[in-house]
This record gives sequence, structure tokens and C-alpha cells, in this order.
Amino acid sequence: MPADKIPWPHAPEHRLSVRGTYFVTASTYLRQHHFRGKARLAVLHRGVLKVAADFGWRLEAWAVFSNHYHFVGHSPGDKDTAENLSRMLGLLHEKTAKWINKLNAAPARQVWHNYRETRLTYEKSYLARLNYSHQNPVKHGLVPVASQYPWGSARWFERTATPAQVKTVYRFKTDQLKVPDDFEVSPEW
Repeated sequence: MPADKIPWPHAPEHRLSVRGTYFVTASTYLRQHHFRGKARLAVLHRGVLKVAADFGWRLEAWAVFSNHYHFVGHSPGDKDTAENLSRMLGLLHEKTAKWINKLNAAPARQVWHNYRETRLTYEKSYLARLNYSHQNPVKHGLVPVASQYPWGSARWFERTATPAQVKTVYRFKTDQLKVPDDFEVSPEW
């Protein structure tokens, strides 16, 4: 492969030319725990949900932590592409970085690193990632039951989906998924 065609390993190539359902993971720079604590997590959680709604993304699962977040979302149905994901996350990261830097008296500090997205094209992959996102607080050892974590979607999902939908999604195994998620999260929430 010619050198100019090799993707840079620390800056994933964003392939957003197709409308669809995406699994997204974003991380803070150097995995720093900038959003440790209830108040900070609440702001980031609210920001993720608000910016997604403002940009026309329909989220179905999410989990927000002190140094990263995941979500499964459908790109806007009135667009042919998912290219507004970069602008959406750019705005979220800009606003939350400015807020957290002001709070910490650390102007111009880099808060966010980058994000990865995967377009989900197979139903089993989609359902497994829904379950993965809902169950992520359990994976990280923060709660014994996903619906107990206030900055994730499990409680909302269990309340709004039919019992059959919940059973179907929660039945999908996630241990075989190749999701880069070796984050050590802060237990302080």
C-alpha cells in the first residue's frame, strides 16, 4: 500500500458518506478523568443527549463515563450521509472542554482526543452493540445492574421498550465484540 494511503493509526479515518446506524466511542485526551463526579457526569450526559437531538441523531443506547462515552445512534433520516457526526461531536467536545477548563482554571488544555465510529450493517452486530452500550457500566464495575447507572440508557430502555424488545437485546452476547474499551473509569460518580 502506498505510504500516502496508509491510515494514520491515532486518527481513525471517519467514513460517514452513508446514512445509517453507528456505534460511536469518544475518549478524553490521555484518558484523563475530566468528568469525574455526579455534577460533571450530568453535564456531559445532558450534552450528549442534547447535541444528538439538535443534530437530528436518534440515540438508542448510550453510556457516559469520566473519560469516555459510547452510543448507538441513527443518523438523520432527512440526509443521505452521516457527515454531520463530526460537526456534532466537535460542538459537544468544544463546549464541554471549555466548560470543564473554566471549572478547573485550565484554559486551552486539550480535553478530548478523538472518536471512532462503526456503521452497523448487520442486525446481530447492531443488537449486540445496543446491549454492549446498555451494559457498559456493569462491564466497568460501576454497578451490579445496568439500570442503576444514571448516565446510561438502560433504565430508559427498560422503561420505554416492550418486554420482548428488552429480552431480545439483553440476550445478545457482547464478549466477542471487538470494541476498543480498555478504559479505567473513575468509580467516583
